[in-house]
Amino acid sequence: MSGPGKKPGRKPGGRLGSRAARPRRRPAGTSEYIVLTVLTIMLLAFGVVMVFSASWAGSYLGDTHDSFYYLKRELVFAAAGLALMFIMARIDYRRLRKLAPFLMAASLALLALVLIPGIGHKTNGARRWIGVGMGGFQPQPAELVKLAVILYMASVMSARRRLLTSLREMALPLLVVPALACGLVLVEPDLGTSLTICIVFGSMLIIGGVRLRLLALPALGGSVATALSVLVSPHQASRITAFLDPWKDAQGSGYQIIQSLVGLASGGLFGVGIGNGVQKFDWLPENHTDMILSVIGEELGLIGVLAVLLGFAVFAFIGYRIALKCRDPFGKYVAAGITTLMISQATVNFCAVTGMLPLTGVPLPIISYGGSSLVVILASIGILLNIAVNPRSKIAAPGARNFKAIEGGNRSRRNSRAPRARAGSRRRAHA
Repeated sequence: MSGPGKKPGRKPGGRLGSRAARPRRRPAGTSEYIVLTVLTIMLLAFGVVMVFSASWAGSYLGDTHDSFYYLKRELVFAAAGLALMFIMARIDYRRLRKLAPFLMAASLALLALVLIPGIGHKTNGARRWIGVGMGGFQPQPAELVKLAVILYMASVMSARRRLLTSLREMALPLLVVPALACGLVLVEPDLGTSLTICIVFGSMLIIGGVRLRLLALPALGGSVATALSVLVSPHQASRITAFLDPWKDAQGSGYQIIQSLVGLASGGLFGVGIGNGVQKFDWLPENHTDMILSVIGEELGLIGVLAVLLGFAVFAFIGYRIALKCRDPFGKYVAAGITTLMISQATVNFCAVTGMLPLTGVPLPIISYGGSSLVVILASIGILLNIAVNPRSKIAAPGARNFKAIEGGNRSRRNSRAPRARAGSRRRAHA
C-alpha cells in the first residue's frame, strides 16, 4: 500500500520514473532515411559491377588497353558522390534556399561557357562538356543545372505563395529562368536533358497547385522550341527517323537501337550471366553509359531488368513519401523535384533503350557510367535524406498528408486567409 500523500506509480527519480526507463522514440523519417540510403548504395554497387562488365572489353580493345580503365574512374566518381551525399545529408537543407539563386546563375554561366569554342568540348556533334578537367574529367554543366532548377524553383515558390495564380506573375521568376536554361541546353544540343528539366519543371508547378490551363502556353512554347531544335540539328533528326523506322537505315541511324533490342532479346528470362554478354564487343555503342540497360538485359535477362525497375519504383515511393509528409513548403518542393528528376531520367532511359522513345542520351541514374551525372545525383539524394530526418521539415503525421504545400495557391480569397485568421473568425462565431 502506498503511504499518505504519495500517488501510486510515482518513483523518487521523477514524476513518471527515470528517463532511462522510457522507451526511446525514433525521429520521424528515420525509416525513409534508412531505406533510401540502403537502396542507393545497392543501386550504386550494382552499377559499378555492370559498368565494369559492360566496359572491360571495349576499354581493353580501345586506346587505353586497360580493362579496368572505366572501373577505376567509376570507383573514384562513386566515392566522391557518396562522400558528398553523406555531407549533404548532414547539412540543413534550408540553407540551400538562400544559395539557390546564386547556384542558378552559376549554372547558366557554365552552360554559356560550354558553347565557347576552345572551352567547350565537342563529341558526336554535341558540345556539352568543359574541356578543362583534372585527370581527364570533363565536367558537364547540364547535370548541375538540373539540381539548380529544382532548388531555384522551390525557393521562389515557397517565398511567394501567390505566384502560381497568374501567368503574368509566373513569367519572369518561374518561366523565363528555367526556359533560358532549357534553351542553352538545346543549343548544345542535348534534347534529353532539356526534356528532363521540362518534366521536373512541370511537375513542381503542378505539385504547387497551379491551374493546368496556365501551363498550356509554356507547353506550346516548349514544343515549338523542341521542334525547331530537331529541324536544325541533323543528329537529332536522324534519331527521330531511327525511332520511327530503325530498319530503314540498319547500319546507320538505326544501328544503335537495333543492337539494343538484340541485346535485350538475347538475354531471355535469366540472361547469359554477368560478363558473358557479347554486345560489349563493339556491337552496341555507348554500352556502359546510355545503353547499359541493354547489357543488363543480355547478361541478367528479364529478371535483372525487372529488378532494376523495382529498385526505381521503391525509390519513387520513398521519395514522394518524404515529400508528402514534409510540411515545410521549400522542403516539399525540393523532395518532389529530386524524386521526379530521378524517376523521369530512369523512365526516359528505359523507354529509349526499349525503343519506345527516340534515343536522347539520358543515362540511367546511379547505374550508368558517369562523372558529373553520378556526383550530382548522389548529392541530390543527400539533400533528400536530410529532408527526411530534419526537424525543421516538420514531418507530418500519417493522416495529415497534403501534397499542395501552398495554402490558397489556386483557391478563392475566402479560403486563402491565414489559419490564425480563420481560427479567430470561428471563435467569434461560436461566442
